[in-house]
Parts: sequence; C-alpha cells; structure tokens
Amino acid sequence: MKNQITSALSDFFFEYETPRQVLVRNKRVGLVCRFIQMGVLVYIIGWVFIYEKGYQSTDTAVSSVFTKMKGVGYTNVSGRETVWDVADYVFPSQGDSSFVVMTNFIITEGQKMGKCPELTGKCTSNDDCTEGSYKRTGHGHMTGVCVNTTKTCEVLAWCPVENDTIIPKPPLLTSAENYTLFIKNSVTFPLFDVTRSNLVEGIDGAYLKKCLHHPKNDPLCPIFKLGDIVKHSGFSFEDLAQEGGAIGIVIDWTCNFDVDVKHCKPQYNFHGLYGNKDSTNASLGYNFRYAKHYMENNEAKRTLLKVFGIRFDIIVQSLARKFDIIPTLTAIGSGVGIFGVATVVCDLVLLYLLPKRKFYKNMKFKYTDTHTQDPDSEAGSTETEQK
Repeated sequence: MKNQITSALSDFFFEYETPRQVLVRNKRVGLVCRFIQMGVLVYIIGWVFIYEKGYQSTDTAVSSVFTKMKGVGYTNVSGRETVWDVADYVFPSQGDSSFVVMTNFIITEGQKMGKCPELTGKCTSNDDCTEGSYKRTGHGHMTGVCVNTTKTCEVLAWCPVENDTIIPKPPLLTSAENYTLFIKNSVTFPLFDVTRSNLVEGIDGAYLKKCLHHPKNDPLCPIFKLGDIVKHSGFSFEDLAQEGGAIGIVIDWTCNFDVDVKHCKPQYNFHGLYGNKDSTNASLGYNFRYAKHYMENNEAKRTLLKVFGIRFDIIVQSLARKFDIIPTLTAIGSGVGIFGVATVVCDLVLLYLLPKRKFYKNMKFKYTDTHTQDPDSEAGSTETEQK
C-alpha cells in the first residue's frame, strides 16, 4: 500500500501529460478550420484591438460647467419702451449648466390681492361657484359668487387675473438670436490624474475677444451665438422663440492618453430636444411664470410675467483611454480561447458528417475497459503474430 501511494505521488509530481493529436489530411476540413481561424483573427485584431481598443483601460471624467450670457434686448409694448439685459432675460442668473433665455412673454402689471372675476368657466348662478373650491386651470379660490357682468365665478386671487390666451407674434425678443453664450468647462480623469479645460492651448484673452464658434472654421471657440446654436440643432429660431423649446449642448471629451495630452480637446454638438412646430406632441413649447413683487402706497403688488424661452441643457460626456497591460493580456487570452471554436467545429465535421467518420473516430479515441490486457504485452503479442 505504501509503495502504491509513493508511486502515485511520484507520477503526479514528475510526469507531464499532453493531449494526443491526430493529423488529418482532408481539404474540406482544412479549409473550414482555416476559415474559422481567419475569422477569429480578424475579430480579435479588427474589432477587439482596433475598434474597441481592448488594449487600453478607460475612465470617465468629473466635470464642471460655468456659463455666461451677453446681449441686450429691446421691446416696445403698448408704447412702453424697455431695454432687457442679462439680469432680466436669463433664468436662473447664477451661470448654471441648465438655464432659460426668455424670447417672448405675456405681462400682467399691477396685480394686487383681492376679489375679481375669472376669465373662463361660465356660470349661471351662485350655485355653480362653490365657495372655497378652485378649478385646476383657475387663478384662485372661489368666493361663491357668480359675477353677472362676466358670467364667471368670482375668486380671491392676484387681480386682475392673467389673460394668456393670445401669445405675442412675432416674438417680442427676437434680438435674442444675436445673444452670445460663453461656456467654461473643466474635466478631470481621476484614473489617469489628468485635468483639462475647454480653454485649451492657444485660447487666450485676445482670442476670446474676437472668436465666434463655427463647427469647421473655429471649432474650439467657447463663445456661441444663440441663433447658430438653434440652427445647428435643426430647429428654426423664429418658431422656437415664439412658444419656447429646449436644446441640448453636448461637450464631448473623447481622449487617447497614449499620445500627448494636448491632443485631448472638446467637441461641441447641438441637439434639438423639443419645440419643433412639426411635432405632434400635445404640449408644445416651454414656458413658466415669474413674478416681481413691490410695494406701492403700503400695498403689496406684483408684475407677473409668463415667460416663453429656450431652455439650454449643457451635457458633458467623456471617455478617456490609455494602454494597460492587464486588459491587453485579457483580450489576448480571450482571443486564444476563441480559437478553440475552430477545433470544436472541425471535430464535429470529422466525427459526424464525413463518410469516413468511423475511421476518424477510431483514430481520435482509444477505447478500453477493465478486462483489456496490458497495452505493452498486447502490442508485443501482436508484433509476434505478425512476425
């Protein structure tokens, strides 16, 4: 027993096993095998390494966006001339990555808290105006009175109530087309310890004073004309300014750090999100209400603005790559493993499809059972018989 254990351990540590291979000379099987191997090789080199860049590790960026608008607008509504600057037509005013530029508005001035008739929702008697209730599209709480002159319910609200049934056309602030937007963006790739700004090499104060972004002639300039942004997004500025809409500005950082970092530069893309007049959506445009409160004769009043504008959403997308030995070895290992597919397919053809499949099966496999004689003695006896 001890000798058997010693022999088993000796065989385990001091012997090497290798698979038995059979060389088959068959043109059809050889062509199938080489064709599959060639396909696997093209996949590994073309797709994994060249297209997917499987030899590199990847990282996404942490980003920050700061914006600044410039431009002055002018309106003359009912003989009242008004000049609008950045503080008036940009919401919010903190320079966020998502903001609205007002292009049209409906103004209701001198509102004060009190009782006044609604504009819509006809009534015939006080029974139609339940006291304390309100309508979803109404402006305040009903007092329970049906006003005879308007045949609408009286409400407790900011009076006079807003009339927003007629949207000014053409838009009141068509000058917004010439406003300019400055975008300052910085990104950091933590894995590669690289920080970049869209104010890349060559962009200084003198350059910023004269440049204006153009996709081909000046693609790195971070100053954009609003009319150009809308145009590149595929929308019409006049249609968008009428009732509002939304545009996405995508800053794309796709970088390869196997080359000099200075080649890592942003690309700007513009996408119309909603506001297209050809759209079949039930709710078109973009609007919200904004109130300016003030005191007059010790009475609280407000000026209400229903703002129609273009909403800009600045989105940063990033992907940086750099050579890394670990994904390289992983890609190579998986490719070598896929090469085994050729062997499996060719074995199936040999053992199950070809006319001489029994012959190939006998060549590939060696059959034995517990009653089989010792191979060496069997071979010796066979050799003796042949002699």
